[in-house]
Amino acid sequence: MAGAKAADPIVIAHRGASGYLPEHTLAAKAAAHAMGADYIEQDVVLSRDGVPVVLHDIYLDSTTDVARCFPGRARADGRYYALDFDLDEIRQLRAHERLMQGAEGSPVTNYPRRFPGDIAMFRVPTLAEEIDLISGMNASRERTTGLYVEFKAPNWHRAQGHDLVAAVMSVLQDKEYADRPQQVFLQCFDDRTLRRLRHELKTPLPLIQLIAENDWGEDSAVDYDYLQTQEGLADVASYADGIGPWIRQVYLGMDESGATELSELVNHAHEKGLVVHPYTFRSDELPEGVTSFDRLLDIFLQQAQVDGLFTDFPDKARQYIDRQRQIALQ
Repeated sequence: MAGAKAADPIVIAHRGASGYLPEHTLAAKAAAHAMGADYIEQDVVLSRDGVPVVLHDIYLDSTTDVARCFPGRARADGRYYALDFDLDEIRQLRAHERLMQGAEGSPVTNYPRRFPGDIAMFRVPTLAEEIDLISGMNASRERTTGLYVEFKAPNWHRAQGHDLVAAVMSVLQDKEYADRPQQVFLQCFDDRTLRRLRHELKTPLPLIQLIAENDWGEDSAVDYDYLQTQEGLADVASYADGIGPWIRQVYLGMDESGATELSELVNHAHEKGLVVHPYTFRSDELPEGVTSFDRLLDIFLQQAQVDGLFTDFPDKARQYIDRQRQIALQ
């Protein structure tokens, strides 16, 4: 099966090396490549003229200066949608660290020890540009770092009259990545999108069913509680090659004795032939009861035995895995 378990778990750079540089900028992707990530993630949405751009949200306002550049272009909900801007307009924007409203109403960064939020010197890349960057670095660094593409809100795009899936697959075809199952994963929270990719479009690329919580409001009618059952996982195995669960769906905390409590999700997924790539591992946002990033990696890689993980800090995950390999060889 495509995406089968490798000798070592894979390191997936979550939005690039986003622990160090603003997410989904080419700088963050270049850094992730240099840090030894096996795969680099691309969240993809469309511009108004149908160009796939790499952006975590369907909105531009959290990570760019769109409100300053194009005042008055927000929708009634106050948000600036990428789909309302042509690529030429998106190219005029400057990207920065993700911002949120602080307690006093002023914008602050989600993670205060990361790249300063008031420095906006980056751009929003297209998917084609990012593939060119990764492919170029693969050539210059003699690596085969892969792509890990997420279709963001495909049903919302369709309701707006745009086919996100077709646009992304066209770019992958143009860049000669559509037939590289060892170098590309496709992921989505929506099962219908993955079923279409497998059964209608017949992609040979491995597919990952992302698993959210039902109250997150993802762009999908999926019952994510069901997907975590043995019956649900058997259903996933009929159209996908793996799952991408939230880390708290695997790690349940510590019991009264201090022992780690894990769900059966990884074991049940492996029984169905599915790989497991949980998200998101952050050294500056550890789950309750976990005292260090290495301890978190121990729990997931040594105890739960997942097949890979999404991390904002690909260098730290790479170093941990390399150390474990050396220990095993001694």
